[in-house]
Amino acid sequence: MQIQNRRDFGKQLLGTALNYFLLESLFSSQAFARPILPIANHWAKQLSEICNDLKLEKISPVLWQTQVEKLFNHIALEELLKFIDFQTLTKNFDYPDLGVNTKMITFPKLDGLPEKTVFIKKIFGMKKDRAIIPHGHSNMSSAHLVLKGEFALKHYDKVEEDEKNLFIKPTIEKKAKVGSSSSISDDKNNIHWFIANTETAFTFDVIMLDLGGKEYDIHNIDIEAGEKTGNGLIRAPKMDVQTALKKYGKQHH
Repeated sequence: MQIQNRRDFGKQLLGTALNYFLLESLFSSQAFARPILPIANHWAKQLSEICNDLKLEKISPVLWQTQVEKLFNHIALEELLKFIDFQTLTKNFDYPDLGVNTKMITFPKLDGLPEKTVFIKKIFGMKKDRAIIPHGHSNMSSAHLVLKGEFALKHYDKVEEDEKNLFIKPTIEKKAKVGSSSSISDDKNNIHWFIANTETAFTFDVIMLDLGGKEYDIHNIDIEAGEKTGNGLIRAPKMDVQTALKKYGKQHH
């Protein structure tokens, strides 16, 4: 009987130990998630509100740019990476030889956040020396947060446009490192050009299309063939996407 009790006690002790380690493992895996989820949830709802305001024309595109970039600064990168499940998104990521690849992001289901948001959310990823080729926009706004790596980033204002050209003015030239952000709209820094400086590089993008009830458009441009026209302006010819990718999708040193 005493032996049986010892056996029962041993089984109970083993069961208790296993339960303890299982619980310990569970809480360890959630220790990071539990404190960040309320922050990330609130952040996602704020982002949705700002984007809804732009879609309904309650705020200007430039104010939207300011507010979204501020919002990017209000969440720790580690929290955002976990919230969007960056590790899963980038597992076996297909890096193209020219240009960039993208993956759509799905936010967790949250009370107060519509399942279908007015904004598109993606990650953009590429290998070293590949580029998001230089291009301008119409009837859209977007914001971009560097999640991994480093980019050479250039921005331009689109001042005028004709059938064959964009007339642009340089505004920003910098190294965009992890945690830095940028944005575009019809009114400010409309054109951008990202080149990956590191082995791999990724951005998190929030994209608003068809603003003002008008269909969006994107124009790839040949900045290197641009001609200075005075007053700081450059006349840059428009290019089709395949030609632009061949010229700008991969930098050759």
